[in-house]
Amino acid sequence: MFKAIFAAAFLLLAGAAHGPSEEMFDRLEQAPTDEEAESVAMDIWASWLESGSPTVDILMERGVEAQTYGDVKHARELFDRVIRIQPDYAEGWHRRAGLFLEREQYDEALRDLNETLRCEPRHFGAWFSLGMMLESLGSQDEALAAYREALEIYPRMTAAQQGVARLQQAVDGTAL
Repeated sequence: MFKAIFAAAFLLLAGAAHGPSEEMFDRLEQAPTDEEAESVAMDIWASWLESGSPTVDILMERGVEAQTYGDVKHARELFDRVIRIQPDYAEGWHRRAGLFLEREQYDEALRDLNETLRCEPRHFGAWFSLGMMLESLGSQDEALAAYREALEIYPRMTAAQQGVARLQQAVDGTAL
């Protein structure tokens, strides 16, 4: 009996460990080359797609597929389900924010990006998306701050570097 309880507890604890490790973020921050940083970033993205719930993982897989094929309505329904089932799962919020950004529904996108960052403050993709959205709305100071947050986590993120390059002189009044 004790063995069965111990095994069940071990499986529950093992299942709870999902998402990127601290070591992955350390490797991302310290990556000596763009190629290595990109490889680690891809591993982190893959890890973010692992929710710890087989049901949520299947819904996410189908949602990403629907989004890839342009079926925004179906993707939205699937991401809505993910969020209802697992409201502390950052990537569910982030993927739905992406749908809102594509349709320029900025209030909804901002809400979902904030939820993403509440669940996972190191979500460099959410910081970058926030920067893009704010830049498109003309909020250069806030956009620059968001791009810089992305670079704190992923220093070799080319798109965030380009965002900083576009905005730094206008906001700070200094050249790179």
